[in-house]
Amino acid sequence: MPAVTPRIHVLTMALGLLSLCCLLPAAARSEPVSYTVDPKHTYATFEVDHFGFSIIRGRFNRTSGTIALDSAAGRGSIEIVIDTTSIDTGLAKRDEHLRRKEFFNVATYPTAKFVANSLVFDGDTLVRADGDLTMLGQSHPVSLRITHFACGDHPIHHIPACGANAETRILRSNWGMTTYVPKISDEVTILIGIEAFANQ
Repeated sequence: MPAVTPRIHVLTMALGLLSLCCLLPAAARSEPVSYTVDPKHTYATFEVDHFGFSIIRGRFNRTSGTIALDSAAGRGSIEIVIDTTSIDTGLAKRDEHLRRKEFFNVATYPTAKFVANSLVFDGDTLVRADGDLTMLGQSHPVSLRITHFACGDHPIHHIPACGANAETRILRSNWGMTTYVPKISDEVTILIGIEAFANQ
């Protein structure tokens, strides 16, 4: 009979582990909910000091992307693609200049992309997204501070939706955009308002 004892212990341990797995919260084992960015209500805007006289503001009119969120487990991912050809500062001649090689060089790099695989939650509220911004063929770390975050049923489309406001500051020279620095500020504030619908 002594030879049977180890088998009993092994079986007991296996049953114990199985019971523990069954007791784990379902949210910890859930899959993130995937969302598609609504391009009609998602815009990346920017602010830059102009010769110390004023703040020039602009936006990009075309943005796309995907988001995956599991708030309960505190994980997810974000991919935002900005069409840099759609830059809009309210002045067509200036927009043409910004599309040229010395700024966004849209003929070679028509998009900029932010990808985050590290999300920080406070409870079930997203507060930060850490990732990389790829622009002008270079990728560098960027951290987005989430200043507003909300999810719920959309009142018109009646499907789950999430929205957020995010902001960060970058040095454009890190991506090789050095034209007129420092007269036109190297530091640029980026603001992104996002709405996204759950994929069903």
